[in-house]
Formats: sequence, C-alpha cells, structure tokens
Amino acid sequence: MSRAPRAPGSTGKAIEQAVGKALDPLATALRKATQGSPSASPATPAAPGKPGLKVSPLAVPFPTIPGVGGVDMTTARAGFYKHERDDLVVFRFARGTSCAGVFTRHKVGSAPVDWCRRQLDSAGGGQDVRALVVNAGCANAFTGKAGADAARRTASEVAKRFGCRQRDVMLASTGVIGVLLDDRKIASKLGEIEHKLDGDTPAPEQWAAAGRGIMTTDTFPKGSFAECKVDGYTVRIAGIAKGSGMIAPDMATMLAFIVTDADIHPTVLRALLGLHVRTTFNSVTVDGDTSTNDTCLLFATGASGAPRIGRVGDRRLKEFSAALDKVMLDLAHQLVRDGEGASKFVRITVEGAASPASARKLAKSIADSPLVKTAIAGEDANWGRIVMAVGKTEEPVDRDHLAIRFGPHQAAVDGAVSPTYDEAKMSAYMKRDEIDIAVDVGMGRASATVWTCDLTKGYVEINGDYRS
Repeated sequence: MSRAPRAPGSTGKAIEQAVGKALDPLATALRKATQGSPSASPATPAAPGKPGLKVSPLAVPFPTIPGVGGVDMTTARAGFYKHERDDLVVFRFARGTSCAGVFTRHKVGSAPVDWCRRQLDSAGGGQDVRALVVNAGCANAFTGKAGADAARRTASEVAKRFGCRQRDVMLASTGVIGVLLDDRKIASKLGEIEHKLDGDTPAPEQWAAAGRGIMTTDTFPKGSFAECKVDGYTVRIAGIAKGSGMIAPDMATMLAFIVTDADIHPTVLRALLGLHVRTTFNSVTVDGDTSTNDTCLLFATGASGAPRIGRVGDRRLKEFSAALDKVMLDLAHQLVRDGEGASKFVRITVEGAASPASARKLAKSIADSPLVKTAIAGEDANWGRIVMAVGKTEEPVDRDHLAIRFGPHQAAVDGAVSPTYDEAKMSAYMKRDEIDIAVDVGMGRASATVWTCDLTKGYVEINGDYRS
C-alpha cells in the first residue's frame, strides 16, 4: 500500500517502529486476533464442542448424509467430559463388512491404534468387522498395559453385545494424552446404545450426531458424502472426521471414519486408502505437530448390491476411487478450516521441483513455518518469509529462478522482487479468507500442494487451557 510522506522529525519514531516489528514477528498477528475485525459480527455462535469456543469463521455446514446400507450409528454421554455432551459414538456394521485403516507413525501410539493395527494386520484381518467404538475426552495414549487392557475389555464387551469376535471391533479415542480410559463408562452405556441402534433415527440425524460426538476442540462437525457407479450399480460413500490441532500426520489424520456400501476386499480398500491419504489427509497441516491417536478407517458393507471387487487393478474401481478421493479431500480441508484459532484457509503449491518428494517437503516447510503463518494472520504478503522457508529445507532450489505468487499477483520472479509488484493490490488480496500461494523453485517439473491455515492468538489461547 502506498504511504504519505513522513512528517519532519518522525524518522526516529519510524525506525523504532520498524525495529519493533522486526523483533516481534507475532505482533501483527496477535494484535489482529486481540482487536478483531471492525466489520466482524459481535454475535459469533458458540461451538457445539468444548465450552467457550466460537465457531470458526471458515466453518462449512454439515451436509445432509443419506443412509448408507449396512451401517447404523448412535451416540451417548459416557461422562468423559465434565460438561453435558455426547462423547461416545458406536457404529454397527452388517456381517461381512470389510475394513482397512492407516494410522499415525508417532512413536508413542495409543492403545486403540495398537489394537486396530494388530487386528487388521492379522491373518484374515478386516474381513468381517462388525463395530467401531469411538470415545472423545480421553486419548488412552501413554497409558501402558493398563490402557491396552482397557481397550481389550471395551472390544470384548461390545463383541458380546453384537455377537461377534473381539477382533471384529475397531476402537478409536481422542482427548487428553496420559489419562487411562475408564472402560466401565463405555460398558455402562452399551444397553442404551443397543436400544438406540434398534430405533428409527433417520440416517442424516445419525451422521450429524456422530460428527458432533467425536469433537474435542473442533468448533464444527465435519462430514462429507458422494455417490458413484460400480459396474452400473449406484454406491454411496460417507464420512466424518475430527481434528483442529496436532494436524500434521504421517499416514492418517486425527480421526476419520468413512463408510461405503460397495463390496470391496480389505486388500483393495487398503490400497485405495494408501493411494489417496497422501494427497488428502497427509497434505494438510495446522501446527506441524502429530497426534498419538491419528486414525483413518474405511469400511465397505457390500449392501449396495454391486459385485465384489477383489483386485486392486480392477477397472470398475475408477469412478469409485475418484469419489473416495473427493470425500477424503473434503474432510481434510474441513480440518484445516477448523484449525485452532484459524482465520485464513491457505493453499500452498510448489512447482518446478526436482521430484514430487522434494516439492512436498518444500510445500510442508512453508505451510508449517510460524513466521509465514503469522504473516498471513497479519494480512502481510511477506514473501521474504517464504524464501526463508524454502531455503531452510536443503532441497534443490535455483535461487536465480525462484518465483512467488500470492493469488494472481506476482511478488517475486527470477530470484528478485517482481517489477510489477503492487503493494496496494497485494494488501487487498491478503484480506481474503482464502489465500493461494504458489512457489516455483526452477529445478524441474514436479509439483505438490499442501493446505494450511494462519497462526493467531486464538491458537495459543485454546492450547494454553486445553486441559481445563
């Protein structure tokens, strides 16, 4: 933005202000978060999850999800939270439901992650999964043998109710790390759960309640739905997810549960999940931290009537694969939109990289940089911070051909500020809720895209009192 000439005697004050800003890169972002936007509505609705949180300004409405054959779900209040809310979600699947999962690579994985991985990796694993039990409010991570025993007892109790084996029950937990799961709270609610599952709650209400039930610091429930054809049969794909912080997973993202009524063998599901997780759930980041509990489970009930797909290369999977990718990417984007304290949804694309892996590493470096993210929060197109984030990776970069764009506006070209750079236009663009940043590193033809959000004072506030 162009500036008026300085008044006489103001040079010293200007220098002082400039130095202050340089020494405190958080200043602009924190000031913005504290003061708020003059045009913002004072009546921001409260989130349905943790008390005191306001719904993200980037929130999207929960979709109307119709019934997916072969699955029912319901919720209950088990009491893992002090305040009144449902914190237990149970899915019941038809006989013969296939399942595959991807999980965190965190070195301190949780008891439910260990349980699911062990069952799905065993001989015949994932071929007849009958239930999924999810609790919010207690991660049951870093709880040793006692935590593993609590997980096993939960699976055992649910298996007795549903007439299946323990191995056919999947588990997931989210919440505070280091707190042992009181499985008695879950067991005491199974009678109520069974009664609700046998009721006539419409499918859209079931999905919406499940989306709310798995929330922790989320400010809105996240769901997605798609339809496609498999060999002429219409099949449905629906999913929910939760997460707003610790979103930088390696093989999954917080919690995501996707169900289809297609009939697909677990081996094929595993291949599809692995294919699409890299460019969806593994291509989003909020804060660069990885959870102990990250889990993504994909279930196929076979209730659509479509023929069974038992081979990864089956051409009949083409449309299904595209629809699955659409649902997963939609859920992944919603996680970023609900990033703790977020006010900007940011897409970062790196082009001209030496390899896809290099492009991805460069894009993640930009997306995870606190200096880049606070500049975005302060609506400052500080392309110098992007140069910093690119250079620190030690990936191949041609400095003299480096180019940076913010949306349609060129900030840098051929390793220097663009001759068409316009501060006023750039500042106006940075006020948008959704921002695109593109970087060409001039080394090849590979590219990668990562989605992230800005870093505001709200993130500090939410995580500063997370356990209170």
